[in-house]
Amino acid sequence: MNSKLNIVVRIDLDHARAKVIAKGHITVHSVNALYVVAKRANSLREGLDLELDISHAWVDEAALEMLRACSETHHLPAKIDPQQAPCTISVLAPRRKAPAAATRLAA
Repeated sequence: MNSKLNIVVRIDLDHARAKVIAKGHITVHSVNALYVVAKRANSLREGLDLELDISHAWVDEAALEMLRACSETHHLPAKIDPQQAPCTISVLAPRRKAPAAATRLAA
């Protein structure tokens, strides 16, 4: 598994759509990078439909819940976007989730 986050953005201003494609491992810490990219894309045009494709990423459960919350509220976290501009985000969920931390067996 590659822990480095790779983000690609595709924007179609004529149709008011943007797609953010993320690969790698998305954690509760690295999800902030996605939020910053989403905020930048959202600022390009009012009413932009933003699709977040994380289908090829390893996503921690907590990070996935954070992304879903943004999708439901139509706002990015206040620490990322203090003005709370409307943000229409749809999340293409991952096919796989990050593996649970390995547990050690007592010898």
